[in-house]
Amino acid sequence: MKIFQERLIEQRKLNKVTQRQLAEYLQITQPSYIRYENGSAEPNLDKLVKIADYFDVSVDYLLGRTEY
Repeated sequence: MKIFQERLIEQRKLNKVTQRQLAEYLQITQPSYIRYENGSAEPNLDKLVKIADYFDVSVDYLLGRTEY
């Protein structure tokens, strides 16, 4: 899931969103969100869809299945 980590961080920085803001949007703790970025945890399907919707990208993009 390295591509997911890279794209998650990239989208967060491009959109100038903090880890705390995204964690609040996902209704999880900031340490839980940080685990997504460092690869020690993966979001469930519900959270993955919410992340994709937040950044207006596809789940496939976040998972590295497409380039857009």
